[in-house]
Amino acid sequence: MTDIIWAAIFVLVAPVIGGLIAGIDRKITAHMQGRVGPSVFQPFYDVGKLFEKESAVVDESQVFYAICYVIFMMFTGALFFGGGDLLLVIFALTLSQVFLVLGAYAANSPYSHVGAERELLQIMAYEPMVILTVVGLYAATRSFNVWEIASSAVPVVLIIPGIFLGFLYTLTIKLRKSPFDLSTSHHAHQEIVKGVTTEYSGPSLALIEITHWYETILLLGFLFLFFGWYPLLGVIAVIMLYLLEILIDNTNARVRWQFAVKSSWLIAVIVGVANLAALYFLGGGVA
Repeated sequence: MTDIIWAAIFVLVAPVIGGLIAGIDRKITAHMQGRVGPSVFQPFYDVGKLFEKESAVVDESQVFYAICYVIFMMFTGALFFGGGDLLLVIFALTLSQVFLVLGAYAANSPYSHVGAERELLQIMAYEPMVILTVVGLYAATRSFNVWEIASSAVPVVLIIPGIFLGFLYTLTIKLRKSPFDLSTSHHAHQEIVKGVTTEYSGPSLALIEITHWYETILLLGFLFLFFGWYPLLGVIAVIMLYLLEILIDNTNARVRWQFAVKSSWLIAVIVGVANLAALYFLGGGVA
């Protein structure tokens, strides 16, 4: 019953917290660029305006894919915060991203298709490290259950520091921050055409924005697992690391997709596989 309650809390509260984080992100970014910036509630105003607009899409199937995108992201987060299996969580997360790609391909637009192809490349870039992260968390705690990992007395980040650093690297991709905001960008200075969301507008675009808020909370929850043995430290670490992501976003230009894929795989091999190999030879982790 507790699992259902936590899942329901995620579905209801995550978009509120995610929207506030997006607003704070904009505010900090503005100050870094010497601007005052919008209100921290601006993301909510923007989404509200999108819901008021007429739905105009190139292909009606795009609306279906947008709805599937948000539903599967909600399911993924509910599964995570409800204490589900971490393997199932990452499979559901990948499936939700596939619907975003299908929606971009549904439109007969070269910009939308380029965005979809870049989104697929990003999935191909970060997926190996995400899978290694799940394997690493299991090696450290002997469990795939989210609640068991979060409540473990084992200092996970100290046992799998390589996995942690590798996940941080891919987190920049997942949060769509520079230098890896290849398929779309939240900042106007990066590009005029919005890539994977080019042909979305009105309510369907609002759903995609809300889905990004859900995803942000899910990823921060994922990051917390490394510090679950000391919850207060975990909260502080999540805040500091997100601020680091904002700093990286504002001090780096976009890289080419070739570099994104090669560097992600290289990081996965160097820090991910090496960390797992070290655990194996030192006794296979901590029970």
